[in-house]
Amino acid sequence: MDELQARSAPEGDRARGRRGAEHWVVLALVLAAFLVEIWLGVNATPDARGYGTHEQLGLAPCRAIDWFGVPCPGCGVTTSVAHAARFDLAQSFLVQPFGLFVAAVIPLVAMWALVLSWRGGDCAATLSRLSTRWLLCSVGALALFGWIWKWSRL
Repeated sequence: MDELQARSAPEGDRARGRRGAEHWVVLALVLAAFLVEIWLGVNATPDARGYGTHEQLGLAPCRAIDWFGVPCPGCGVTTSVAHAARFDLAQSFLVQPFGLFVAAVIPLVAMWALVLSWRGGDCAATLSRLSTRWLLCSVGALALFGWIWKWSRL
C-alpha cells in the first residue's frame, strides 16, 4: 500500500519523468514570448521617438512622459525589442539597453526550455531551484540601468 501511494504522489511522478501542469505552462509562456518577439520584428515598426511602439499593439501611450516629462521604467522596451527582432542591435541598445537584454534572453530561454523539455526535464521544477533573490536583483539592476539610460537620452 505504501508503495502504491508513493507511486501516485506528484513527486514520484516527476522522479519518473512525468511533468506536471506547471512545466507545460512555463513552456507555453516562454514559447509565446518568443512568438511575440518574432511578431514584433515582422509587424511592428519601431517608433522613431524611441518609445511608443507598444501603441501599435493597441496599448495606451506612456502617461509618465505626458504627465511628468520623464519616461517610465519600461519606456522604450517594446521599441528596443522591435529593433532587436529586426537585427538592428545597435539601435536597440541606444533606444533602451534593457530591451536589448530582454530581446536576447527570450530566444535563449525558449531554446533552453525546448531542449530541457525534449530531454524529459521539468521547466517549472528547474526554475524553482534558481536563486530568486539573485535573479530579481540582477534583472532589477539591468532594468534600472536601462531606465537611467532612457531618462538621460530624452
